[in-house]
Amino acid sequence: MTTTIRKLTMARAISEAIAQEMARDPNVLVWGEDVGVYGGIFGATQGLYQKFGQDRVIDTPISESAFIGAAIGASAEGLRPIVELMFVDFFGVAMDQIYNHLAKNHYMSGGSVTLPVVLMTAIGGGYSDAAQHSQTLYSLFAHVPGLKIVVPSNAYDAKGLMTTAIRDNNPVMYFFHKGLLGLGWMPSDDWAEVHVPEEAYTIPFGQAANIGEGTDISIITIGAMVPKASKVREQLRQEGISVEVLDLRTLVPLDKQAIIQTAKKTHRVLIVDEDYRSFGMSGEVAAILAEDALDYLECPVRRLAIPDVPIPYSRPLEQFTIPSTTRIAETVRAMMD
Repeated sequence: MTTTIRKLTMARAISEAIAQEMARDPNVLVWGEDVGVYGGIFGATQGLYQKFGQDRVIDTPISESAFIGAAIGASAEGLRPIVELMFVDFFGVAMDQIYNHLAKNHYMSGGSVTLPVVLMTAIGGGYSDAAQHSQTLYSLFAHVPGLKIVVPSNAYDAKGLMTTAIRDNNPVMYFFHKGLLGLGWMPSDDWAEVHVPEEAYTIPFGQAANIGEGTDISIITIGAMVPKASKVREQLRQEGISVEVLDLRTLVPLDKQAIIQTAKKTHRVLIVDEDYRSFGMSGEVAAILAEDALDYLECPVRRLAIPDVPIPYSRPLEQFTIPSTTRIAETVRAMMD
């Protein structure tokens, strides 16, 4: 029996997952800015309005605190809202709803209130959208207890992780990178467009994916840095350097065991991240390695991430701030000396 290869963009995979869950469960709703008739500016809700109508796919006013707050209330009453905010950068105006209510109300109610909300948003730079539309920021929310943090790197994972997120009874923040979605109007990495099964499936949270086996050095990363790390792996193989790439897939829960295992295997670790370098994912992973795998490391852990500056509008400056395949490869070579 042969399996038909059906490649989807990440945007299509996300919308398909949502559609299948809306068909399965009438309590699943979608709302946000331009998610209805327009299908979302990033295509993550395309086709849902036409299929499920205005009562379940709702275009909201530009009031993030209002529609995220409404999702919290609706979920407490038994609905399962999926709420899209266009850019992660805009969450500032709704932070009280997110970190004081969505993240904490289950705990503060003694477990009597569940909040099955999926809060999805676009992250990342690379297309000159400047300091207020190009950030990643998932580490900021991973710092807050009570939120699960999901960051897919390809269409297969995007669908499976979204299905898991919708079925989870806890609040989940789902971050999709604009440069991986496969949008016609924005440069996209073809690496993310992969085979996606038609049927519904889930991918467990807290289970990292080994993208490629290696023996000399491990690159630990997430999101849009996964395709870059994979390309570097192929490039350096021609130079006789064997690179292992670990895609974390979720930050909360975090697959600490996979992090430790890959370090014990290769004895060298480079962490690559498109979030800010200070107080972020790269520092957390480095701390895990220092605490639990230090004796296995043959050289210090290295980190590549966004320097502590606002993302520049200037294309050359923006390209300098975001880790590139060239810089990843150069760092790996230096670590092998």
